Amino acid sequence: MSKTEVILIKNVVGLGAETDHVKVAPGYARNYLIPRGLAIPQTLANKRRLEVLKQRRGEREAHELNAMSELGRSLSKLTLQLKVKTGEDGKMFGSITPGLIADEMKTQFEAMVDKRKVHIDHPIRSLGDHEVDLRLHPEVHVKLKVHIESTTPPPPKTEEPAKDAAGKGDRPSRGPRGDRPERAKKPAAAA
Repeated sequence: MSKTEVILIKNVVGLGAETDHVKVAPGYARNYLIPRGLAIPQTLANKRRLEVLKQRRGEREAHELNAMSELGRSLSKLTLQLKVKTGEDGKMFGSITPGLIADEMKTQFEAMVDKRKVHIDHPIRSLGDHEVDLRLHPEVHVKLKVHIESTTPPPPKTEEPAKDAAGKGDRPSRGPRGDRPERAKKPAAAA
């Protein structure tokens, strides 16, 4: 089957990036890519237009790299504070997810970071300080410090009952043979 060559104007997932030359089925180019403004047919006039697109793409990629580098430098100096619910024993309910971290970055730092750019090596299920990898750009990788604390107050510490010399504590003593004390039996109800 014959293929048609087109020049992509915009990024198309699974096909290519802007200014790429790709070969696709004629129907796909005619019915989808060209009408939606995602590609143009490869002609001599469009090849000249390609140089302008390449220059614009290079400028945009350089701008993105500079913006992400700047964002990475500022985020690496900050610590994200997270408050989570815990049980009485101090264990968290669930774990910290990349989506939660991205949402908190938006509210605390006003930094718009996609949750797919937040990478966690293993699920975070404990309180304290952790480091999370942010992959903001293929060339920009930053470590973000995350401090997790509980919203549930710790339980009050209770003192254990004092143990006597035998180590039995405050339990009532049993008989010499370790028998339980006799209980009064209830009279059987008349039928």
